[in-house]
Amino acid sequence: MTTMPAPIAARHKGFNRAEIVDQNFTEFVGEWRGEVRTAPRGDAPVLPGSALDAQGFRELLESQLISRHLDLMARVLRVQNKVFYTIGSSGHEGNAMVARLTRHTDPAFLHYRSGGFMAERFRKLPGMDPVMDSALSFAASKDDPASGGRHKVWGSKPLWVLPQTSTIASHLPKALGTAIAIDHARRIGHSLPIPDDSIAICSFGDASSNHATAQTAFNAAAWTAYQKLPAPVLFVCEDNGIGISVKTPTGWVASNFQSRSNLDYFYADGLDLAEGYAQVQRAVEHCRSTRRPTFLHLRTTRIMGHAGTDFEIEWRSIEELVAVEAGDPLLRSAAIALESGLYSKDALLELNESIRRRCFAAAEEADRRPKLERLDDVMAPLAPYTPAKVKAEAERADYADARLKAFGGADKLPENQPPRHLAIQIGQALHDIMAKYPESLLFGEDVAQKGGVYTVTKGLHKAFRNTRVFNTLLDETIILGLAQGYANMGMLPIPEIQYLAYFHNAGDQIRGEAASLQFFSNDQYRNPLVMRVASLGYQRGFGGHFHNDNSIAALRDIPGLVVGCPSRGDDAATMLRTLTALAKVDGRVCAFLEPIALYMTKDLYEAGDGAWQFAYPAPGEAMTLGEGRVYNEKAKDLVVFTFGNGVPMALRAARTIEAELKWKVRVVDLRWLAPLNDAFIAAQAKNAKRILVLDEGRKSAGVGEGVITAIVEAGLGATPLQRVVGADTFTPLAGAAFLVLPGEADVVAAAHKLA
Repeated sequence: MTTMPAPIAARHKGFNRAEIVDQNFTEFVGEWRGEVRTAPRGDAPVLPGSALDAQGFRELLESQLISRHLDLMARVLRVQNKVFYTIGSSGHEGNAMVARLTRHTDPAFLHYRSGGFMAERFRKLPGMDPVMDSALSFAASKDDPASGGRHKVWGSKPLWVLPQTSTIASHLPKALGTAIAIDHARRIGHSLPIPDDSIAICSFGDASSNHATAQTAFNAAAWTAYQKLPAPVLFVCEDNGIGISVKTPTGWVASNFQSRSNLDYFYADGLDLAEGYAQVQRAVEHCRSTRRPTFLHLRTTRIMGHAGTDFEIEWRSIEELVAVEAGDPLLRSAAIALESGLYSKDALLELNESIRRRCFAAAEEADRRPKLERLDDVMAPLAPYTPAKVKAEAERADYADARLKAFGGADKLPENQPPRHLAIQIGQALHDIMAKYPESLLFGEDVAQKGGVYTVTKGLHKAFRNTRVFNTLLDETIILGLAQGYANMGMLPIPEIQYLAYFHNAGDQIRGEAASLQFFSNDQYRNPLVMRVASLGYQRGFGGHFHNDNSIAALRDIPGLVVGCPSRGDDAATMLRTLTALAKVDGRVCAFLEPIALYMTKDLYEAGDGAWQFAYPAPGEAMTLGEGRVYNEKAKDLVVFTFGNGVPMALRAARTIEAELKWKVRVVDLRWLAPLNDAFIAAQAKNAKRILVLDEGRKSAGVGEGVITAIVEAGLGATPLQRVVGADTFTPLAGAAFLVLPGEADVVAAAHKLA
């Protein structure tokens, strides 16, 4: 690497390091005394033996300088409150080579040090301006084309850069999922929105490579390649040797990754464009041609600290800082520019200053642009809902031939069968949905030949084969990463999480990634998916905490997520139709909670009465989002609000209450748990003499809290009210579980308290 001139190395710790880094470049160029070659032609190597031609070098250098001056601009204008983000890309500008050597139709999932990549990718399409677009994002302007002012993100719809905000490894699973989806599309006859030989690009730091979410993506990539299934993902580990202040052991990334089976390792020097270009090129070409997961170990450094608030001099020696700054990749690029004869010193300094002026002018203009000033504008892309279109799509029934094939003939259509219980009707509804949507895929642990641990998906694998119904490895994070990848490529994923307790292992894939994409991309990108989860308590003969989990709060806390929970089979079918329509029409991320204890329930009051089996709703019937079901609608003496297992429990308790207290009891099945329909709840509570909220979840943070809030905020807080809930504890095994969950006797006792 180029060594720094003595005057620069003598800088002391009282100086602003950003100013020093900036001055280093100017002084380095001004004091250049090296050999100067005859300038090469545009298509000739920039230096002898380099795979990078002169024109390519010019453009990469410009991209590097744009990235650097955006960083410098952010440091200066942050203190003036004109910029709101200072995590920079300085030292990582070599990632511009990855952008140059890939296509703008290769989906890119980038971490925050990707200024060079973005500046270079902007060249792929005419008329685009990396400086102005980036400045608008830094300024949180409403005109930001990536996020509409909601966050500083690297993103672009026309350039296939999907906005990332949580970039410490959580984006790796969906990048892998996208890569798998690219080649999977051909096997189901799905037309991709990008070329068939595209690859997915995913960048991250050396520190992030240690994260559990990253490791699960690497493992799943290798697991896929081991089975000779295509997974063309280019993992770009930008190794700068440090994570905030924690140093990566020297040689750790290479030691950890260069010998992994089925994860093909390449190294490239990201600090030297002339040297690193061919190395990056080999990795990209390998990934595209072999369709195998490829790990590109890109050498970088970190200049100017983690962010503007990271004063490295407080925890690093001045000697170490000077050594790091001496390895600045822009100094090496300046040396190449001067040595090759492509630039004179004056011309290079003018290029540097012209880009500085351009970045600051763009930032000042961005500061004058409008900001988000209304709550409605902020939330507009979070949870789009077009009721008429969703209803039309949910009720669309123009796939009769596909239904006949899926079910095996008219005599086997579910609407022609006797009333059935929940598990059977969920399976029938899934057959219906997969017949309706040829781009739909159902996957998870044990869902294929076995038909799920409760046989809910029985028959689907036979009807739709392994290309559309398949088992995954045992990893909920990857299941949800796959779902996002398939959604990115225009498919309709229906992932299964085997138990609600297992969702918590992977919750950030929904909270931090899937559900946030519409919001942070200003509704330019969507992750339409319907996540099925076996849920809730009361499972007999098998269970404990991990199989009787009713922690719905973890789902209801996710902005924009739709959560539905049916208690009976016909409701399950109509709800699934609406959930898939919400995904297709409005791009919504949905969770479908299936009460395990009700899967096989056939009876309601007495053994053999068959009162909890229902006729299958024929195509054309669907449930409106937020619509509850009301039993004994005219009753006013007591109104019970509940959901899931609470519905048949409340109906049984109502018989006892009516006998003992001579009250007429109305039972309200909420069905939709997020968003709660406050208006519906208030309407049902309005004429109630007494209210009981039955929530099998824990006392703290349960659905019942939301129900009571809706009642009180509607001005009905004076109505006598009782809440019947579970205890604030984990669920124990066997019969002890029923000590912590509410039962019929508790409902009856609460009614007597109200009396």
